[in-house]
Amino acid sequence: MTEYQGLFITLEGIEGVGKSTAIRFLQSYLAERSIEVMVTREPGGTEIAEAIRKLILTRYEEEITQDAELLLMFAARAQHIAHVIKPALEAGNVVLCDRFTDASFAYQGAGRGMEENYIASLERWVQGGLKPDLTLLLDAPAKIGAQRAKHRGIESDRIEQEQFQFFERARGAYLQRSELEPARFRVVDATQSIAQVRKELKKILDTFIEERYHAA
Repeated sequence: MTEYQGLFITLEGIEGVGKSTAIRFLQSYLAERSIEVMVTREPGGTEIAEAIRKLILTRYEEEITQDAELLLMFAARAQHIAHVIKPALEAGNVVLCDRFTDASFAYQGAGRGMEENYIASLERWVQGGLKPDLTLLLDAPAKIGAQRAKHRGIESDRIEQEQFQFFERARGAYLQRSELEPARFRVVDATQSIAQVRKELKKILDTFIEERYHAA
């Protein structure tokens, strides 16, 4: 296990691309390789961060402002980093996180139309130099994601109820970020079958681990 110390992997993508299914697969596959993984999510991951998540995603009569939504996201992230992510990485664990700061640039940035500079300032303040080692981006058109989400049989939260144009803007931001940071991002076509997506995820992980830990 020592050869995999402190590895931070994030999974990103808009609604309906199959992140939950992919995370369960990744956790199981890494376990098969005798790599123990701590799975967590954003917003959330701690008692306070989960309470903030509920506040963000619940619909109230009072409309939440864009600034408040962004600040709450980073408040939850600050708790998550301090109490879960950093301690786990410092202890040499592998952390697999369902969304991280790329989601803020995609959803609050492109989706809501907020200035990237504001988000980047909060990123520097809350995270310091912390960034994922590997980000797996499950990509699919927003209409396909929306169709899949409808079949989950789960009531949509406040953000999930946005129009598909919102998610298409978020998707575009994700793809743009993947182009700007190709060393960190791996993009997987989520319109493929589950079997094919799993095959690609497995190949990506195998290659990444090989290059990072066994290149010498």
